[in-house]
Amino acid sequence: MNDEVVELWTDGACAGNPGPGGWAAILRLRGHERELSGGEVESTNNRMELLAVIMGLRALTRPCQVKIHLDSSYVMNAFTKGWLASWQRNGWRTSAKQPVKNQELWQELLVEAARHQISWVLVKGHAGVAFNERVDVLAVLARDAVSL
Repeated sequence: MNDEVVELWTDGACAGNPGPGGWAAILRLRGHERELSGGEVESTNNRMELLAVIMGLRALTRPCQVKIHLDSSYVMNAFTKGWLASWQRNGWRTSAKQPVKNQELWQELLVEAARHQISWVLVKGHAGVAFNERVDVLAVLARDAVSL
């Protein structure tokens, strides 16, 4: 694994919850940037937040050190607070014994995350952080494109 750190900025957007949704990711390394986005006609905000991280990590062609910047404490806490480990131990059930929502996306994210060394940075959404604002705009555009 190389010593360079790839920055990954992600966001999801949904009109209604559920409703049309969009996700976006920006990958940054050595002054180069790559923007990714997509959407679903019927989705949820959490689903879009998950897809943004999955698709950003999936776009990396080799194992990397990745610093993921996101405004979703839900996604970050699943990794940093051990929720994912608990869900897996409990047969994909929450502490309230309910099925974990978006289990298939969590499983995809675990596969993608296992390839990389990841650090997580929670940013405040809609607070003027340039790349967070940019991925928000891209996610909204992707959402609007599927809701036409």
